This record gives sequence, C-alpha cells and structure tokens, in this order.
Amino acid sequence: MKRQFLKKAIGFALGLSVISLSATVHAEYNPKLLRIGFQKSASLLTLLKADGTLEKRLAPQGIEVKWVEFPAGPQLLEGLNVGAIDFGYVGEAPPIFAQAAGANFVYVGYEEPAPRAEALIVQKDSPIRNVADLKGKKVGLNKGSNVHYLLVKLLEKHGLKYSDIQPVFIPPADARAAFERGSIDAWVIWDPFTAAAQQQVGARILADGTGVVNNYAFFLAERDFATRRPDVIKEVFTVLQQTGQQINQNHKAAATRIAPLQGLEPAVVEQTIRNYSNVVRPISDPVIDAQQKLGDTFYELKLIPKAIRVKDATIAAK
Repeated sequence: MKRQFLKKAIGFALGLSVISLSATVHAEYNPKLLRIGFQKSASLLTLLKADGTLEKRLAPQGIEVKWVEFPAGPQLLEGLNVGAIDFGYVGEAPPIFAQAAGANFVYVGYEEPAPRAEALIVQKDSPIRNVADLKGKKVGLNKGSNVHYLLVKLLEKHGLKYSDIQPVFIPPADARAAFERGSIDAWVIWDPFTAAAQQQVGARILADGTGVVNNYAFFLAERDFATRRPDVIKEVFTVLQQTGQQINQNHKAAATRIAPLQGLEPAVVEQTIRNYSNVVRPISDPVIDAQQKLGDTFYELKLIPKAIRVKDATIAAK
C-alpha cells in the first residue's frame, strides 16, 4: 500500500484531516502514552474502556491511555502501520492482508476461538436453503476481515469455489441496508451485527464457523512499541484477562453495561458475548501455525500479492 493511501484511509477512520493526521503519524515515540485501537463492536475492549481499569493501573507509571476507534480491522491495521496507534484488537484475516502489504506490527496475544461469533446469513424468506445454493449469488462481506476466510472455507466445504459466487465488498453498516433491501443475496458477518440481524429482521443463519474456522481474535502491537514496552503490554494483558473473567461470570449483567455503550439492545449484546470466549492469552506457536494456514489459503486464492511467513510478525522476528 502506498503511504499516501494509508494516510487517507486512516484519516477517514479517525475523522481527521490528512494534515492533522500527519502530525500523529510522525510523532516521536512517547514512553508516557499508550494508544489503543478498538472497534466499538468489540465488547471486551468497549467494557475495558468504559471501566477505566487500565488507566488506573498505568497511572502510577505516569502513562496516559488514549483510545482510538476504527470501523473495522483493516483500517485499524493501517493505523498500526503508519504509527497512529500502538496496540489493537482485530479478527484473524486483517493481519494477513496487512503483513502481505508490509505492515509493521507483531502478534502479542489472542482471544480463544469463537466460531459461532461469525456466520453466513440470508433473509428469513430467502429461497437459499444451504451454502451450495449460493452459486452465482451476490454475497456481501467486509474485504480483508475475518469473515473473508469464513466464506472461503464454507464454499470449499460445500463444493464451491470462491469464483463461483459474486463477492460484494461492503462495510457492515452499509451491508445491513443492502441486505434488507435485497441488493445482496447473502451476508457473511460477525457479531454483534449477526445477532442484531437475527433479532431485528429475522435473518436466518445458513452456517456459522463451527467445524470450519477457529475465528481467533488477535491483539497486535506496533513492533517498535512491543520491543520497547513489554512491561506495558503485560499490564494490558492482566487487565484484559480480568475484564474477560468479569464478562463470563455474568453475561446478562455485562450485556446490560455494554449495550448503551454500543448503542445496541441488551439481548443482542448478550447473544454476542456468549458467542465469544472472552478468554485472553499470550500468543503461542500453535496459534501462529493456524494463522499460517489462513495466510497460505489467501495466497493460493491470489487474495494477497505474495506468500507470507506469519512467524515473521512476532516479537522474536526482525
């Protein structure tokens, strides 16, 4: 990706002008600042931000926490690449596309698999009854997101090729409108968008990720920050693990707290957080190996321009 494109993309995501972004992108490393990229749909980080727990934990070290919202994982990766954030949380596919484009980040942790938290859905009265019926149909998805891989593997499982369908690349907010008016035949999407479509318009699930994909979520850091501040990353993980335990101890109570922050109904949020594990762990070799399979698949399908070695995007690799 060209630097200018990245500036414009991340500038849009932050609601900033390219001029004001430039100052952020080229800012010198600040040991007293931690910038976290998040998506409002990510309940774990949304609750962590609202509680202010991380700010309290880092305050004795004189470290300020700044939260930066992004619409989806690909834009967040662009933020990491240009130095607009230090740490972020995304699905399993965005890092593959970003690494193939030369982005400067490392995997530092992951959330345990959540295959039920993403699904392929159709309208309740759709004549499409199974994945095989999608041949020649328009399927909406967010390009480069975790559901991109889910779609590929679901098609493969049901005897179809990626070229057998018409992918329509569209962000979640626009995809919901397209789905309701029938501009796309199916939509492959993650929670809470899946849960909202089910509960609000009666969307029907053709298939979720169960038995098909892991649907890991990853915690990433800008490489230089990860090298300089492993102590800060350790503190972040401690608080993340505590927040995940808090969610799993009482899903209903957690949903009641998170719902107004996300602008969603508590029932939608509760379904969502039940579909995620909310269990956070440091990165491990088996998880990196699983991520390599995803990278190899995308390269074989020519979705990324070159083969990648996922292990290169770890703190031990230079």
